Amino acid sequence: MKTITYLISAILLYSTTLFAQVGINTNNSAPDNSAMLDVKSTNKGFLPPRMSTTQINAIPAPAEGLEVYNTTIHRMVFFDGNVWQRTDGFHIGDYYAGGIIFYINATGEHGLIMTPNDLNTGEPWGCYGTFITAWDEGIGGGQPNTSKIVNNCGTGTAAQICDALVLNGYSDWYLPSKGELYAMYVNSFVYGLSGIYWSSTEDNFQGVWIMAWTLDSDGNFVSYDRNITNINVRAIRTF
Repeated sequence: MKTITYLISAILLYSTTLFAQVGINTNNSAPDNSAMLDVKSTNKGFLPPRMSTTQINAIPAPAEGLEVYNTTIHRMVFFDGNVWQRTDGFHIGDYYAGGIIFYINATGEHGLIMTPNDLNTGEPWGCYGTFITAWDEGIGGGQPNTSKIVNNCGTGTAAQICDALVLNGYSDWYLPSKGELYAMYVNSFVYGLSGIYWSSTEDNFQGVWIMAWTLDSDGNFVSYDRNITNINVRAIRTF
């Protein structure tokens, strides 16, 4: 009988511990009714898990709302269901410095901004039949590619339209590289971007890379004729 009583008591104690609110303090005060966990102190802080950017990115299937202190950038970060974001800084989809943030680098301090709308002016890529070594594909490659296109292909090109753009007080816009265009695609769910877009990256003397996507596509690149004029243009800048 005593064994059964002890067993019932243990089950009740376990159930109470599992579902009750928790208060951590030095004055034995009850936790606030709105909190599952209520920590009170006048001389100590809360110390969350501390990880590098590499370790954070290796967390398998992080839950939306998960928070960690990033020791690489010395900031708190949280997972928004798609990407890790700083709690105190820039976020994907924010309107900032002339456009919309679509990429943030590992430091959390810098990234890429795109114009809020397409520059649908019907210009071709330009320089058909001429290879001008605008072959940078990665993040940061769009600016040197754009300079090569503007210097070698003259006016009336997609890159020249971006280069000449003055928007919301900024004049340092350029045509995104293949990698920058892909970064735009990765977060396209944030701002509803879809269509077919020029990159500034050459494939060969006749073709350049474009990306065609909708919100449910795979975001594949295709090499396209430079003289086509029905491709969308979206200018970007760095911050």
